[in-house]
Amino acid sequence: MNFDYSEKSTGLISRLESFMQEHIYPIEQAYIEQVHSRASSAETRWQTPAVMEELKQKAKDAGLWNLFLPHEYLPYGAGLSNLEYAPLCELMGRVMWSSEVFNCSAPDTGNMEVLSKYGSPAHKKQWLEPLLAGEIRSAFAMTEPAVASSDATNIETSIVREGDQYVINGRKWYTSGAMNENCKIMVVMGKTDTSAARHQQQSQILVPMNTPGVTVVRAMAAMGHYDEPVGHAEVLFENVKVPAANLLVGEGEGFAIAQGRLGPGRIHHCMRLIGCAQRALDLACERVESRIAFGQPLSKQQSIRERIAQMHCDIEQARLLTLKAADKMDRYGNKVSRDIIAAIKIVAPKMACNVIDQAIQMHGAAGTSQDTILASIYAYARTIRLADGPDEVHMMQLGRNLIKDANA
Repeated sequence: MNFDYSEKSTGLISRLESFMQEHIYPIEQAYIEQVHSRASSAETRWQTPAVMEELKQKAKDAGLWNLFLPHEYLPYGAGLSNLEYAPLCELMGRVMWSSEVFNCSAPDTGNMEVLSKYGSPAHKKQWLEPLLAGEIRSAFAMTEPAVASSDATNIETSIVREGDQYVINGRKWYTSGAMNENCKIMVVMGKTDTSAARHQQQSQILVPMNTPGVTVVRAMAAMGHYDEPVGHAEVLFENVKVPAANLLVGEGEGFAIAQGRLGPGRIHHCMRLIGCAQRALDLACERVESRIAFGQPLSKQQSIRERIAQMHCDIEQARLLTLKAADKMDRYGNKVSRDIIAAIKIVAPKMACNVIDQAIQMHGAAGTSQDTILASIYAYARTIRLADGPDEVHMMQLGRNLIKDANA
């Protein structure tokens, strides 16, 4: 495989880098401080700052919008392959909040992919088009506090047909995006038939946030961070009634939809994490050259040089593995690529945690403070070791597949 990026990608990389240098990096810390200051008020905690809308318009004007949607979803997206989008996703990952500027942030990306692929014309008109325009936000409700949700077949939320409606009962948590005031729609996974085969019990259904019976119980912190103004919520569904037409595809298709959704999503998470790790390495290189200890810059210490070198090697290995996974997905599809997708989901979050941890160490106490992004990106990287399936699930499935293939 040739790991040079395509001419299309190279042009977009240059434009995206220029946009971030001009519009994102100069206000990065100010945006974070504004979000934190607003978080002390119940009225503004979950409101997206006005500057985000200004940046979105600039991104649209620059032609840097909906870059994540691949060619099969034209005319909705930019028509990029997974391999072409990967370096752009990495660049966005260098600033925690920047993906939203380009309408490329989770969980909206996954929800838009689901609606593009599985939604009815009515679903697309009502929900996909406003999402594509960046006018609303969305949430994905899958994980439940009462069961081990890493095994999606454990999901207990019930989706029961009653005439021309479905009635939903259950409790979800870490429903990403549900705290934001502009979140208008949830994709909810539950069970429509507990007597069906194990992977045909689940379905996915669209539930507007303002539906009677939907209660946002509380905001959920991840590693001490509430991720304002987007947030993760615990959500209670009590006799929630939605039209039968809100069901995606049909009963029993929920597990298949989830697997299709998570393939590209895992690529996106891994590339964003590589962006986080690269940013951490860049910050570490600046720090060790400018910080004097024991009469000389830290960069003169052999142990520091060795750590910097290892951080670079670890990032590069994860980057190349992820690009290989993206290329295989483009060539052969998500199902054929399941093993390498599992591999990157094992490798990239651990790599990012290790690299960011080393960068924190090189910054000393400052690395744990609000004066750098290191603490927040570490929390993000550590959380992704659980999101979209924990390490153990991917290792179990990858090991099983490798053993089976070796003995076929």
